[in-house]
Amino acid sequence: PFSSLFATPTLFRSGLATGVGLAAASGLRIFLPAFLASLALRTGLLPVAESVGWLGHDGAALGLGLATLLEVVAYYVPWLDNLLDGIATPAAVVAGVLVSAATFVGLPEHLQWTAAIVLGGGAAGTVQLGTVATRALSSTTTGGLANPLVSTAENAGAGLLTLLALVLPFVALALVAGLLLVAFRRVARWRRTRRERRAVPLTPGDRRRESS
Repeated sequence: PFSSLFATPTLFRSGLATGVGLAAASGLRIFLPAFLASLALRTGLLPVAESVGWLGHDGAALGLGLATLLEVVAYYVPWLDNLLDGIATPAAVVAGVLVSAATFVGLPEHLQWTAAIVLGGGAAGTVQLGTVATRALSSTTTGGLANPLVSTAENAGAGLLTLLALVLPFVALALVAGLLLVAFRRVARWRRTRRERRAVPLTPGDRRRESS
């Protein structure tokens, strides 16, 4: 069924690029892309599928705005940022599916949601795993001192990618390709670092600290 994606009008193809861009941005910050998409829908900038028209309602915009603020602030709390990463991965996938489905206009509903799960959920989940790996490496190598810089970069990246997805969707799509490559490399490095740390034998002092 995905062969029909390449035979659809230009409006859908740009909607596909917008959706994947928004989904990837959801891997950096869960609520910010949906909030900006809600504002874009309210101003008429973003055409969306009828089934997710609720995204432009007052309550949705207000709730997403508040959630965005709380999420941004929470990632600057030293111990909370790593804790949130464990929750954020499945939430980012759900957010990626929703925002991408919103922009996949002109498709039968079953194909709309199938494409959103595969493309949107996949992009959001991959990028989110990349952020988890980046923060974990930062916590390991700097004791968490660099984590606020990581959070700032994620905030800026989510905002920039969302704006590009709304205004220059095909540029955003190219940026997503690079972001996915970086995410794969970060996850691979994180896993390699974890294996190396497990392979190093513990000293008697390490064993006493672990048992205390």
